[in-house]
Amino acid sequence: MNEPILHGIFPTPILIANIGREFTDKEKKFIDLQKKSTIKNEGNITSVDNYVMMNKQMEKLHKDLLILINYYIDKIIIPSEDVTPYITQSWLNWTEKNQYHHKHSHPNSFLSGVLYISAEENKDKITFFNDEYEQIKLYPKEWNLYNSNSWFFNIKQGDIIIFPSSLSHMVQQTEGDDTRISLSFNTFLKGKIGIASKLTELLNP
Repeated sequence: MNEPILHGIFPTPILIANIGREFTDKEKKFIDLQKKSTIKNEGNITSVDNYVMMNKQMEKLHKDLLILINYYIDKIIIPSEDVTPYITQSWLNWTEKNQYHHKHSHPNSFLSGVLYISAEENKDKITFFNDEYEQIKLYPKEWNLYNSNSWFFNIKQGDIIIFPSSLSHMVQQTEGDDTRISLSFNTFLKGKIGIASKLTELLNP
Protein backbone atom coordinates (compact mmCIF):
# COMPACT_ATOMS: atom_id res chain seq x y z
CA MET A 1 0.00 0.00 0.00
CA ASN A 2 1.25 3.46 -0.84
CA GLU A 3 1.78 5.91 2.01
CA PRO A 4 -1.50 7.74 2.80
CA ILE A 5 -1.70 11.46 2.05
CA LEU A 6 -3.28 13.72 4.64
CA HIS A 7 -5.08 16.84 3.36
CA GLY A 8 -6.04 19.79 5.54
CA ILE A 9 -9.13 21.34 3.94
CA PHE A 10 -11.03 24.48 4.97
CA PRO A 11 -8.23 25.90 7.14
CA THR A 12 -8.72 29.03 9.24
CA PRO A 13 -6.28 31.67 7.92
CA ILE A 14 -4.50 33.64 10.64
CA LEU A 15 -2.02 36.24 9.42
CA ILE A 16 0.93 37.14 11.64
CA ALA A 17 3.36 39.92 10.77
CA ASN A 18 5.48 42.49 12.55
CA ILE A 19 5.33 46.23 12.08
CA GLY A 20 9.10 46.23 11.65
CA ARG A 21 9.73 49.60 13.26
CA GLU A 22 9.78 51.33 16.62
CA PHE A 23 6.69 53.16 17.73
CA THR A 24 7.09 56.90 17.34
CA ASP A 25 7.21 59.30 20.29
CA LYS A 26 3.87 60.71 19.11
CA GLU A 27 2.28 57.26 19.14
CA LYS A 28 3.71 56.31 22.54
CA LYS A 29 2.63 59.61 24.08
CA PHE A 30 -0.90 59.15 22.75
CA ILE A 31 -1.10 55.56 24.05
CA ASP A 32 0.14 56.61 27.49
CA LEU A 33 -2.46 59.37 27.58
CA GLN A 34 -5.27 56.90 26.88
CA LYS A 35 -4.50 54.96 30.05
CA LYS A 36 -5.78 57.92 32.05
CA SER A 37 -9.27 57.18 30.74
CA THR A 38 -10.10 53.47 30.93
CA ILE A 39 -12.93 51.11 31.87
CA LYS A 40 -12.84 47.64 33.40
CA ASN A 41 -13.05 44.75 31.01
CA GLU A 42 -13.45 41.11 31.98
CA GLY A 43 -9.96 40.38 33.27
CA ASN A 44 -8.15 43.59 32.29
CA ILE A 45 -8.84 47.22 31.35
CA THR A 46 -9.57 48.92 28.03
CA SER A 47 -9.62 52.49 26.75
CA VAL A 48 -12.80 54.55 26.92
CA ASP A 49 -12.01 55.74 23.40
CA ASN A 50 -12.97 52.83 21.13
CA TYR A 51 -12.10 54.66 17.92
CA VAL A 52 -8.43 55.29 18.73
CA MET A 53 -7.27 54.79 15.13
CA MET A 54 -9.31 57.83 14.10
CA ASN A 55 -6.96 60.10 16.05
CA LYS A 56 -4.35 62.05 14.08
CA GLN A 57 -1.55 60.73 16.31
CA MET A 58 -2.30 57.20 15.07
CA GLU A 59 -2.41 58.06 11.37
CA LYS A 60 0.82 56.23 10.50
CA LEU A 61 -0.21 53.11 12.42
CA HIS A 62 -3.60 53.24 10.73
CA LYS A 63 -1.95 53.09 7.31
CA ASP A 64 0.38 50.26 8.39
CA LEU A 65 -2.56 48.14 9.55
CA LEU A 66 -4.56 48.77 6.38
CA ILE A 67 -1.66 47.48 4.29
CA LEU A 68 -1.82 44.13 6.12
CA ILE A 69 -5.62 43.99 6.06
CA ASN A 70 -5.55 44.51 2.28
CA TYR A 71 -2.84 41.84 1.98
CA TYR A 72 -5.06 39.34 3.82
CA ILE A 73 -8.01 40.06 1.53
CA ASP A 74 -6.00 40.09 -1.71
CA LYS A 75 -3.87 36.99 -1.02
CA ILE A 76 -6.21 34.81 1.05
CA ILE A 77 -9.79 35.71 0.15
CA ILE A 78 -9.11 36.89 -3.43
CA PRO A 79 -12.55 38.52 -3.94
CA SER A 80 -14.05 38.61 -7.45
CA GLU A 81 -15.35 42.16 -6.93
CA ASP A 82 -13.48 45.26 -5.83
CA VAL A 83 -13.91 45.81 -2.12
CA THR A 84 -12.16 48.25 0.17
CA PRO A 85 -11.63 47.31 3.82
CA TYR A 86 -11.72 49.92 6.53
CA ILE A 87 -11.18 49.88 10.27
CA THR A 88 -14.36 50.42 12.26
CA GLN A 89 -13.78 50.37 16.02
CA SER A 90 -10.35 50.20 17.63
CA TRP A 91 -9.33 50.29 21.29
CA LEU A 92 -6.38 49.81 23.62
CA ASN A 93 -5.99 47.08 26.25
CA TRP A 94 -3.74 46.93 29.30
CA THR A 95 -3.17 43.54 30.91
CA GLU A 96 -1.23 43.66 34.16
CA LYS A 97 0.54 40.78 35.93
CA ASN A 98 -1.88 37.90 36.70
CA GLN A 99 -4.65 39.47 34.59
CA TYR A 100 -6.25 37.96 31.48
CA HIS A 101 -8.61 38.72 28.58
CA HIS A 102 -11.77 36.64 28.49
CA LYS A 103 -12.75 34.31 25.64
CA HIS A 104 -14.74 36.19 23.00
CA SER A 105 -15.30 36.86 19.30
CA HIS A 106 -16.12 40.08 17.41
CA PRO A 107 -19.68 40.37 16.01
CA ASN A 108 -20.52 42.96 13.31
CA SER A 109 -17.00 42.77 11.92
CA PHE A 110 -15.37 41.03 8.94
CA LEU A 111 -11.74 40.72 10.02
CA SER A 112 -10.34 41.57 13.44
CA GLY A 113 -6.81 42.05 14.61
CA VAL A 114 -4.42 42.86 17.42
CA LEU A 115 -1.29 44.99 17.37
CA TYR A 116 1.03 44.42 20.33
CA ILE A 117 2.48 47.65 21.68
CA SER A 118 4.29 45.92 24.53
CA ALA A 119 4.71 42.15 25.02
CA GLU A 120 7.23 39.57 26.24
CA GLU A 121 7.83 36.97 23.53
CA ASN A 122 8.51 34.03 25.87
CA LYS A 123 5.58 34.76 28.20
CA ASP A 124 2.78 36.41 26.24
CA LYS A 125 0.48 34.58 23.83
CA ILE A 126 -2.96 34.63 22.24
CA THR A 127 -5.12 31.49 22.13
CA PHE A 128 -7.70 30.67 19.44
CA PHE A 129 -10.53 28.16 19.70
CA ASN A 130 -12.46 25.84 17.41
CA ASP A 131 -15.99 26.04 18.80
CA GLU A 132 -17.51 23.56 16.34
CA TYR A 133 -19.79 21.03 18.05
CA GLU A 134 -18.38 17.51 18.24
CA GLN A 135 -21.02 14.80 18.62
CA ILE A 136 -18.34 12.18 19.22
CA LYS A 137 -15.32 13.32 21.20
CA LEU A 138 -12.13 11.28 21.31
CA TYR A 139 -9.31 12.68 23.42
CA PRO A 140 -5.93 12.37 21.68
CA LYS A 141 -2.74 11.33 23.40
CA GLU A 142 -0.83 13.83 21.27
CA TRP A 143 -2.12 17.21 20.01
CA ASN A 144 -1.71 18.51 16.46
CA LEU A 145 -3.37 20.99 14.08
CA TYR A 146 -6.07 18.48 13.14
CA ASN A 147 -7.25 17.23 16.55
CA SER A 148 -6.86 20.37 18.68
CA ASN A 149 -9.73 22.53 19.87
CA SER A 150 -7.40 25.40 20.71
CA TRP A 151 -4.06 26.72 19.47
CA PHE A 152 -1.84 29.51 20.77
CA PHE A 153 0.80 31.79 19.30
CA ASN A 154 3.52 33.52 21.27
CA ILE A 155 3.68 37.21 20.48
CA LYS A 156 6.17 40.05 20.87
CA GLN A 157 6.26 43.81 20.57
CA GLY A 158 5.22 45.01 17.14
CA ASP A 159 3.46 41.79 16.16
CA ILE A 160 0.15 42.09 14.31
CA ILE A 161 -2.34 39.22 14.13
CA ILE A 162 -5.31 39.35 11.73
CA PHE A 163 -8.06 36.71 11.78
CA PRO A 164 -11.74 36.16 10.92
CA SER A 165 -13.86 38.07 13.42
CA SER A 166 -15.99 35.00 14.17
CA LEU A 167 -12.98 33.12 15.56
CA SER A 168 -13.09 32.86 19.34
CA HIS A 169 -9.93 33.83 21.18
CA MET A 170 -8.62 34.81 24.59
CA VAL A 171 -5.52 35.78 26.53
CA GLN A 172 -4.79 33.51 29.47
CA GLN A 173 -3.47 34.87 32.75
CA THR A 174 -0.21 36.68 32.14
CA GLU A 175 3.05 35.31 33.47
CA GLY A 176 5.35 38.27 32.91
CA ASP A 177 5.97 41.16 35.29
CA ASP A 178 5.49 43.84 32.64
CA THR A 179 2.16 45.24 31.47
CA ARG A 180 1.07 43.89 28.10
CA ILE A 181 -0.37 46.66 25.93
CA SER A 182 -2.33 45.82 22.80
CA LEU A 183 -4.45 47.63 20.25
CA SER A 184 -7.48 45.68 18.98
CA PHE A 185 -9.47 46.57 15.89
CA ASN A 186 -12.44 45.48 13.78
CA THR A 187 -13.02 45.96 10.07
CA PHE A 188 -15.75 46.02 7.46
CA LEU A 189 -15.93 46.40 3.68
CA LYS A 190 -16.97 49.06 1.21
CA GLY A 191 -18.02 48.03 -2.28
CA LYS A 192 -20.00 45.19 -3.80
CA ILE A 193 -20.29 42.10 -1.62
CA GLY A 194 -21.88 38.93 -2.99
CA ILE A 195 -23.58 38.24 -6.33
CA ALA A 196 -26.95 39.69 -7.38
CA SER A 197 -28.06 36.58 -9.31
CA LYS A 198 -27.46 34.42 -6.23
CA LEU A 199 -29.47 36.83 -4.06
CA THR A 200 -26.45 37.52 -1.87
CA GLU A 201 -25.57 41.01 -3.06
CA LEU A 202 -24.84 43.73 -0.56
CA LEU A 203 -23.89 47.19 -1.79
CA ASN A 204 -21.99 49.16 0.82
CA PRO A 205 -20.99 52.58 -0.59
